[in-house]
Amino acid sequence: MLFDLDGTLADTAPDLAGAVNAMRVARGMRAMPVSDLRAYASHGARGLIGAGLGRTPADTEYAALRDEFLGLYERDLCVQSRLFDGIDLVLDALAARSIRWGVVTNKATRFTEPLVALLGLTPRAGTVVSGDTTAHSKPHPAPLLFAAAQLQLDPKYCVYVGDDLRDIQAGQAAGMLTVAAAYGYCAGSDPNQWGADALVDSPSALLALLS
Repeated sequence: MLFDLDGTLADTAPDLAGAVNAMRVARGMRAMPVSDLRAYASHGARGLIGAGLGRTPADTEYAALRDEFLGLYERDLCVQSRLFDGIDLVLDALAARSIRWGVVTNKATRFTEPLVALLGLTPRAGTVVSGDTTAHSKPHPAPLLFAAAQLQLDPKYCVYVGDDLRDIQAGQAAGMLTVAAAYGYCAGSDPNQWGADALVDSPSALLALLS
């Protein structure tokens, strides 16, 4: 079984929002509620800078804003980030069944590896694949196929769980079964429309899929 990281295994929105709010405050603006930024968390710097500062990659200052955001996020990577309630039970159940599992995220390695370690996942995950591990990131299937190879699993016997349409697209392109994590960020779209093989509204609902 393979999992997306942000919005699927872990609630990282508070720290991602914290970085963009630090930028807002530095510019004389009020911090935005995390709830207003939450849906953009799966889209990283691009989504959060767009929502918090109204800037897009087409703007000339975007590259500098992105670098500032990433520096602030790296500084406070895991202050409020936590595993979603129930995820530990899912991972324990996988271990009890000797089911290999791993993480596949579009987050860059410089953030993924320390965050996974701080969340206590490093010794438990069979593989951790970041957005820059392969030549392509999701929705391309390459990261998922790489993870399956690392776990020595045939992709057709793998399940990928994610909270974004591109997660489901990547899983389908890799020939895997897919599960939409409707409890995650979902980037303002309806996971019922993604065409996933299953949909769960809580991590504990994943346990039912294992039984």
